[in-house]
Amino acid sequence: MKFFRELMNDEQGATAIEYGLIAALIAVAAITAMGSLGNQLGNTFNTVSDDMSAD
Repeated sequence: MKFFRELMNDEQGATAIEYGLIAALIAVAAITAMGSLGNQLGNTFNTVSDDMSAD
C-alpha cells in the first residue's frame, strides 16, 4: 500500500510527459516551417531556371 501512495505522490512521470508534449509540439512546428521553406526555395529555383532558359 505504501508503494501505491508513493507512486501517486511522485510527479516525475508527469514532468516527463510534459517535456515529451513540448518536444512533439516543437517538432511539428519545425516540420511545418521546413516544408513551407522547402516549397518557397523550390519555387525560387524554378523561377531562376526558367529565366535562364528563356535567354
